[in-house]
Amino acid sequence: VPALKAVTVDPKTTALFLFDFMTENCGQRPRCVAAVPTLKAIHDKARAANMLVAYKLPGGGKIIDPAIAPRPGEVVEQKAGGPAKFIGDDLDQRLKAHGIKTVILCGTSAQGVGLGTGAGAAQRGYAVIYPVDCMPSESAFREAYAAWHMAGGGPPVTTKHVTVTRISMITFATANK
Repeated sequence: VPALKAVTVDPKTTALFLFDFMTENCGQRPRCVAAVPTLKAIHDKARAANMLVAYKLPGGGKIIDPAIAPRPGEVVEQKAGGPAKFIGDDLDQRLKAHGIKTVILCGTSAQGVGLGTGAGAAQRGYAVIYPVDCMPSESAFREAYAAWHMAGGGPPVTTKHVTVTRISMITFATANK
């Protein structure tokens, strides 16, 4: 079982990923619907800290909860794609243009977005924060496998850049005055 670790992030250099949380997919899966309040909690914390929020809503899908909908100026992608969100997209360039060094990964498929995008972010040099409670899947087994993989069961070249945690264990650094 992966050990969950507390982590502190700098809101100026961290982005929150909210990938594929649409009525069309998340709304059809009880485990995903149950994760929405937890997702909203990290979303609200990120917004309060003026952190960049990046969305994937393929095909112009409708967000599962209007309270977490994108705002003008946020990174939003509507192209259809697979679980590895960096492939065939300029996401990396857009994040670098914002000075992002760390990503908090939340998506509707632990074994898809969690592994594909998490590994892709780590391979591109980002520190990856993997909160197990905002990475639902179709089954607890898929969620557990993906968390185990990202916590060290997968290739060390990727997993050494990953912190597996819970939303409640993420602290946002504040600027010294």
